[in-house]
Amino acid sequence: MKMRRSLQTTRVLAEFLECETAWRYGYDISRNTGLRSGTLYPILMRLAEHGLLETSWETAEAGRPPRHLYRLTLDGLRYAREQVGASSVRAVGAPAFGGVTG
Repeated sequence: MKMRRSLQTTRVLAEFLECETAWRYGYDISRNTGLRSGTLYPILMRLAEHGLLETSWETAEAGRPPRHLYRLTLDGLRYAREQVGASSVRAVGAPAFGGVTG
């Protein structure tokens, strides 16, 4: 699967791993990751287009607009675990500045 890796995407995936099977609102993901909607929603759309997220519309109460919900698919769960795991290994195991000492 060819997807651009970014720190922001990794943060979104890590957020989904906090509760792997739960449906999540974009607003809550934004609040928990600190990502603004202009960054978050394109990431969510890309993940859904690659089959890594399921999406659903919540039926709204009277007077409230429906809200979009997201959760990881099985492929998404595997992908998230790989990406978040690889990200934390790189962050901890990689020497700063390519290991140059000085």
